[in-house]
Amino acid sequence: MNRSFRTVGQIFLIIFLINISVKGQDIHYSQFYNSPLNLNPANTGVFNGDERFMASYKSQARAVPVPWTTFSGQYDRKFYLGNSDNSFISGGVLFNYDKQGLSRLNLTNINFLGSYTRIINKRNLITGGLGLGFATRGLSLTSLSWDRQWDGDAYDPTLPSGENTDMDRVSFLENSIGLNYRYQITSRTNFDLGLGVYHFIEPKVAFFQADDVKLPRRLNLNFRGTYEVHPKLDIQGHALGQFQGAYDEYLFGLLGKIYIQEQRGKEFNLHVGLGLRTTKIADKATNTLIPTIAIEFNRYYGSFSYDVQSFDHDGTRVNLGGPELHFRYIITHVKPLKQFKICPIF
Repeated sequence: MNRSFRTVGQIFLIIFLINISVKGQDIHYSQFYNSPLNLNPANTGVFNGDERFMASYKSQARAVPVPWTTFSGQYDRKFYLGNSDNSFISGGVLFNYDKQGLSRLNLTNINFLGSYTRIINKRNLITGGLGLGFATRGLSLTSLSWDRQWDGDAYDPTLPSGENTDMDRVSFLENSIGLNYRYQITSRTNFDLGLGVYHFIEPKVAFFQADDVKLPRRLNLNFRGTYEVHPKLDIQGHALGQFQGAYDEYLFGLLGKIYIQEQRGKEFNLHVGLGLRTTKIADKATNTLIPTIAIEFNRYYGSFSYDVQSFDHDGTRVNLGGPELHFRYIITHVKPLKQFKICPIF
């Protein structure tokens, strides 16, 4: 029995540590550059192409009984302003679903995004973006166990827990704003620097009506740059600083893009890299390694990474990491010529 209580105690300690790590934190991905609309509404439409479809999946903490799963679907496209060569607007939609813990705490949101891009010249572009959406967060108290359900000899789930909330689901409006600057030399050498703010107007998210708990603003500064060092090799560097309430996150990484096949319509390249994330809550910091591999064929892209994050507890190594996958497909339309000459037929 003492061993059972010790095991239960270890489980609750792990649950406590995990809950601390995500308190006040939005959905986030280690490959943040592959989920651009979750990062900054000004990323809407900023890509080489006309339409973009993206999907993301992340699973964490499978080694303990409180795993959580995240899924995102994204779509954005450009809308050209008549015959204008110096600007375009873009629109997009973002869907997120996240579920975690024994309480089945879950978040579902949908956001509609818009941006305006000003082409200063062929190398410099500035984009401003806005996002508005709807979110709902819920939990299930019936899936949890409580001290009042211990009858003195054994756990009895039929006993009342004595726990009550005003509601088991809360809904709120989402909002975001952002800026992005792109310096583009070629399609393979370009740099992005962005600033995004989510929950600029902080929504109330308390499950108890008497509590005035608001979802804190999430501010992030992000950089992504790709440089062609050889006809067969590009180097991509990326960095992120993200801050929300008591949670700070810093992420740095490098990727090598190896061009294996360059025949038009059959382009194929391999991406291999490594990232490092440092998360900090108050005075506690945790480091995570992120090995990453990706393949790109023509307009299709797929990537895989694994968060290597663990800690020791009573001589036991506990893994809190997990896999992350991303998929992307880009469509490029053939644009009509603005000027053309009709050759007379004799």
